[in-house]
Amino acid sequence: MDNVFDINSDRYAPFNDEISDSITQNWTQQALECYYINCDCKKCSLASGNYSFICQMPKVIETLISTIGKPEFEKKSA
Repeated sequence: MDNVFDINSDRYAPFNDEISDSITQNWTQQALECYYINCDCKKCSLASGNYSFICQMPKVIETLISTIGKPEFEKKSA
């Protein structure tokens, strides 16, 4: 399967290989947001939070797509 997102891009932090199974079981609101902004951290709602963790959401998105598929609904615009 081709990568949907370039997780090797400079805009992503290095990954810790351990990802919690609980966040790769279904599309959470945060996973959906990340998917729809194409994992662009500059557009992420969490980016302004100054969290002390390395974001692994691009890897989570890849896992979700490969295990359960793309989201079943498209983001609706106003």
